[in-house]
Amino acid sequence: MHADTQRGIQKMDTPLQTENLNVFYGEKTSIQNVSMRIPEHAITAIIGPSGCGKSTFLRCFNRMNDLVPTFRIEGKILYCGQDIYAKDVDVIDIRRKIGMVFQKPNPFPKSIYDNIAYGLKIQGVRDRGQTDAIVESSLKKAAIWDEVKDRLHQSALALSGGQQQRLCIARALAVEPAVLLLDEPTSAIDPIATGRIEELLRELKQNYTIVIVTHNMQQAARISDRIGFFLVGEMVEFGPTSHIFTNPGDPRTEDYITGRFG
Repeated sequence: MHADTQRGIQKMDTPLQTENLNVFYGEKTSIQNVSMRIPEHAITAIIGPSGCGKSTFLRCFNRMNDLVPTFRIEGKILYCGQDIYAKDVDVIDIRRKIGMVFQKPNPFPKSIYDNIAYGLKIQGVRDRGQTDAIVESSLKKAAIWDEVKDRLHQSALALSGGQQQRLCIARALAVEPAVLLLDEPTSAIDPIATGRIEELLRELKQNYTIVIVTHNMQQAARISDRIGFFLVGEMVEFGPTSHIFTNPGDPRTEDYITGRFG
């Protein structure tokens, strides 16, 4: 990776970073030697063709890959300077600080209210007034409060796909994470709902550090501040979005963003 592809990032706080990260599933190498510093209060997009390791890379940040028996890593992932794969790390605490929203909306088969309150209960919040306030503020942050405030005790499964995805974002925000990971969050919803979520993410970045995996090049151009381009498990290039789209430093990046492959 070219040294200049990290330019400008030193001035920004970087709560999340990888150092020489390698990821393996059994004997298979999925991620090769990726070093990346993710800026605070910005949207970092991870792009690349299918099967290039984007989702694997994203899931490393909140240890979702731990659920795969053959998974192992070499190198480091640091959150606020702490190695999140160190033996003494509380994985539940990491997942609270680094929330995740998946490709397919996955509300629990519970009421809208209980979906948001679920994480609070796990954390030991028992006060109903406090729970009510957090449910409301989380739904407002996810720009869905006005649509659901009169049916909080109805099933979340009755919501449209786009509403379900915003509900899942609200659920992630309820436990007050610092980082929000999103794995192709708009690929299963319609263009109007996609636009709403993109607008929402632009607002949320003022208070959160956001990392999004997307296969949609236009989406990456519209909403991200920085882009990491992955190819066969390698990070080819990382830099400001405008730079990646107008003056990429690697011909493979240019081939991908101009549609010559992928």
